[in-house]
Amino acid sequence: MAKAFFGGVHPNPMKDATCGKAIEKLEAPDEVVIPMSLHIGAPCTPVVAVGDTVKLGQKIGEATGFVSSPVHASVSGTVVAVEPRPHFNGTDGMAVVIQNDHQDTLSEDVKPVEHPESLTGEQLAEIVKNAGIVGCGGATFPTHVKILGGLGKVDTVIINAAECEPYITSDHRIMLEMPEQLIGGAKLLAQAFGVTVHIGIEDNKMDAVEVLRNEIAKEGASNIVVDVQHTRYPQGAEKQMIQAITGRQVPGGKLPADVGCAVFNVDTTAAIYRAVTTGMPLIRRIVTVTGSGTNEPKNLEVRVGTPLKCVFDACGGVKENTFKILMGGPMMGNAQYNLDAPIGKATNALLAFAGDEEKTVDHPVCIRCGKCVTVCPMHLEPLIMNMYASKNRLEELEAANVFDCIECGSCSYICPGRVHLVHNFRTGKQKINNQRAAAKAAAEAAEKAEAK
Repeated sequence: MAKAFFGGVHPNPMKDATCGKAIEKLEAPDEVVIPMSLHIGAPCTPVVAVGDTVKLGQKIGEATGFVSSPVHASVSGTVVAVEPRPHFNGTDGMAVVIQNDHQDTLSEDVKPVEHPESLTGEQLAEIVKNAGIVGCGGATFPTHVKILGGLGKVDTVIINAAECEPYITSDHRIMLEMPEQLIGGAKLLAQAFGVTVHIGIEDNKMDAVEVLRNEIAKEGASNIVVDVQHTRYPQGAEKQMIQAITGRQVPGGKLPADVGCAVFNVDTTAAIYRAVTTGMPLIRRIVTVTGSGTNEPKNLEVRVGTPLKCVFDACGGVKENTFKILMGGPMMGNAQYNLDAPIGKATNALLAFAGDEEKTVDHPVCIRCGKCVTVCPMHLEPLIMNMYASKNRLEELEAANVFDCIECGSCSYICPGRVHLVHNFRTGKQKINNQRAAAKAAAEAAEKAEAK
């Protein structure tokens, strides 16, 4: 039964350009640039050097901690550089650059699990870890950590198939074209946790609902249920999806496992299935390429490490009057300044905007209308947080629970003053974290000085 969550907005879906377009495979480029940081947590350490020959699916970056995830070669070929390169997060980060030999010679490590029906939760987590699978919905949290952290705690597993953000249709196409991978992954998760799996999907994708229910019936998977939800943004946010499916609310500062839930993205679930049945690590993404600045909108299967320019070139390039390119959707995506940056593990969309769609103003002003408060799904007060953030009142900003903000963009969307609310909250969070780090470093330095 569908349940309501607080707040939310109803932006124009803007999905018509790609929702009916089948996924096309993009040929891997002559050179891929694979960052060592493709996940939340400690970056990987490169385990290959310039001149090394690598194979498809071979590990090239070793995880450096529990909350870390290995990185694999998305092509076979020769390592031509191990150096900082432009990253899609706007910085330069360590990357392994591979010259593609276009042979796709498979690594010996890529092999299927012999008896998947007998896998325990711990064994599945180990397979997921070795495959470098992370949250493909944008968070990039290492999936093996989520599985291990939920074993014995979780009574409800949710596959987040809402895809509520405008323009993006990559998950929709996966459900229509690869239902066996999604349902196969869901069966593995049901087996690992010993629970029923709920697939949460919005009611604007009834064609996918039908396909998935047919696949479930075909597989005889009685422990997988498709839950149809009302279309409302941000339905696909983890905490909102949990409330919509179960009625439970995740308290501030807590995790889904604390209320007995674990949530997995559609492509993450499919990647688990592929890792078990083929041994292939996470080396590709389904990417929606669209927006008013894109000449030929498409859904593409793209290798991780493919430069953004190559992806847009496959879609006829961008229009001359393009003023902004986003990785991700218009509500939560990150603007890109360099098309040499590569596709990552969580890249579900590339959007180009052109013409008169630029609606920012030079001097945005909060008029205290309170609309941002009425749409915040986390029960926060964005106008108050913005006041603290703009005046660098960091203690008050933290006390206003800015870290509970999921940066969904509902407040920015509804704001008549066009205040850059989410940007201000992201910046404020970073300032608080920097302050914490500086205080910790100062305390450690004082301890060392005192010890001498």
